[in-house]
Amino acid sequence: MLIFLNRNLTFLATPKTGTTAVEMALKPEAEIVFSRSRKHLTALRYRRRVLPFLQETFSASPEPLAVMRDPVEQIRSWYRYRSQPRLDGKKLSTKGLTFEAYALEVISDAPPPRAQIGSQFDFLTSNQDDLLVQHLFAYERQPAFRDFLADRLGREVKLKPKNVSPDLPAPLSGEVESRLRTARAKEFALYDRLMAEGGYLQTPQE
Repeated sequence: MLIFLNRNLTFLATPKTGTTAVEMALKPEAEIVFSRSRKHLTALRYRRRVLPFLQETFSASPEPLAVMRDPVEQIRSWYRYRSQPRLDGKKLSTKGLTFEAYALEVISDAPPPRAQIGSQFDFLTSNQDDLLVQHLFAYERQPAFRDFLADRLGREVKLKPKNVSPDLPAPLSGEVESRLRTARAKEFALYDRLMAEGGYLQTPQE
């Protein structure tokens, strides 16, 4: 998470949406940086824990910004990321597992450690399913995201790929995708809403 007090903006790092590239490109300009285990602080935790501190200490209420990825592609990215040789033999490894089998593990009643990836919907919303991000961009609409950053930061923003997952084949049948859509209906609905707005959904926060 990056907080730009002078630009009235907080970047919330939704997992597997290119956040490392954003961090590397913008970190020098952020007044406050949450990294490592605190990098992926959710929108709800930001609202409850961090924002009150910023308001009291700096009289600032930075607007939350985040990126959301196609739900299937986000899960596919987790699958590929955890196929890396460094995880061989560990509980997080997906080596030897098909993507379809992994997707079904993710939505199972008791996911194993490798499939415990949370959800973008839970990351971005409140306990009442309210969207807690004022500026939400689709990962698949990078130009709009970069243009927004450039306008807010006053300079061109170039994002270089970082932490790229292995290019592992990961096909998915229509049947399993349908099961994913049913199990994660709220997440798919939010993504569809985002794309219906051209990849940029603006939701003013109180």
